[in-house]
Formats: sequence, structure tokens, C-alpha cells
Amino acid sequence: MTPSNLCFRAAMLLVLAGMLWGLQMAITDDHSAFPAHAHLNLLGFVALFLFGIFYRLNPKIEASRLALPQVWIWIVSTVVLAIGVGLVHTGHPTGEPVAAVGSFAIFADAIVFTWLVFQASPEASQTEGAHVLAPQE
Repeated sequence: MTPSNLCFRAAMLLVLAGMLWGLQMAITDDHSAFPAHAHLNLLGFVALFLFGIFYRLNPKIEASRLALPQVWIWIVSTVVLAIGVGLVHTGHPTGEPVAAVGSFAIFADAIVFTWLVFQASPEASQTEGAHVLAPQE
């Protein structure tokens, strides 16, 4: 599986999980975990989907050995962070170290992604990425 496909698929699964969580909060009228819900949707859906677009538009970066691990680390770290933040905001202080581990892993992975972004040449994405967005026949 390519990094972009993994990003798109994981983003959609995580946004569905976030929506279910939001529905559960609305049904129970208990919104104490809303910060975790927000983190899951922002990091799990928005960021991952944007990563997928970047990778799709930059095939050389997508083919790098770092791309797939970067995506997997982001996915796992986002889930860990959301669980930790959810625990903390629902009155379980044991979630603090879980949230901390997820936070630091996401930050480290953001550094990796930043490095990958700086490896992409603007000219390459304009010429190489053009065929990627063209409709498939």
C-alpha cells in the first residue's frame, strides 16, 4: 500500500471513529472528552488527509523509505494521544503519561514529515503530480 492510500484510508476510518465518539457524547449528554474527540478529528482526519495529498502530489517523496513509517507512526500516535487525552478529561489521571507519549511521538513524526516536505522540489510536484490528479481512463 502506498503512503497516500494509507493516509486516505486511515483518515476516513479515524473520522468515522471521531463521528461515532461525537454521537456518543451527544446521546449521553457528556461532552467531557471533547478535547480528545477534537484531537482525533484534527490529527487523524485533517492532517492525515493532507499528508495523503502531499504524498500523492510528490511521487518521489512518497517512494522514499521514510514515507510509510511516517504515516504509520502518525496513525498509532494519534490513537494513543486521543486515548490519553480522553482518559484525562474523563477523570482518569492515568491517561497523562499515555497522552504525553502520544504527543511526543506525534511531534517527532511531525519533524520527520517536515524534513520530507523540504526534500520535495516545487518543480517536481508540478510536473510529476499532474498525471496523478488526472482522471483514470
